[in-house]
Amino acid sequence: MAMPMDYDGMRTDDASERTDNVDEYKRTCIDFIEDISHDYEAWVDYYKLPEDEDKRRRSGIRATITRTNEWIAKVAQSIQAVDVVMNDGIQKMAESTAGKPLEIGVFINNTASYTEASPGIIDVNVKASGRDGRKTKLGFHFKDDRFRMESTCGAYLEETDLPLKEFEMMDIHLKLHAENGKRRDVISFTVTVCETENDVEIDRRGLTTIVHLV
Repeated sequence: MAMPMDYDGMRTDDASERTDNVDEYKRTCIDFIEDISHDYEAWVDYYKLPEDEDKRRRSGIRATITRTNEWIAKVAQSIQAVDVVMNDGIQKMAESTAGKPLEIGVFINNTASYTEASPGIIDVNVKASGRDGRKTKLGFHFKDDRFRMESTCGAYLEETDLPLKEFEMMDIHLKLHAENGKRRDVISFTVTVCETENDVEIDRRGLTTIVHLV
């Protein structure tokens, strides 16, 4: 069985073509988030984890369903925005399912996970530390893509002058470009951090953040 972390969201093209009614589409996606959560819970069953870790992963999945569906209902204003929020939730459920052995935090205005910012260049603070004295560094989300990024406004994370060295304690700032954003736009991105020992990657985890432009 492959890890569910690599799941890159529902291909929504067919669903989007079936309706241009945003409220109808919201209901479909809220149901979809609830349905797919059972697949992730089945993965947690399969891992046969110690009780506290099992509980931690399940509560992460459940919390994601609640918050994501709130955002679909209240924040998203268009079919495209619903897709961004839904795929963000799927990504977060996958991260909870895979577990979070590394200390990673991604903050916008000192808030993590579900965040708000004004349009423009948004400061993203990434903090991480490895286990047992290991170091951390920025990784790649997928092949040549350093970050996973989805938005309603063409947002992107700047990749020039990225701090790519290994850190004892990572505390870096990334620039999220949302100059074309307007109020009510949404941006979802994933930052991947690798844990290294003697220049060898031991583990890696992605952490997904959603931003509501206000």
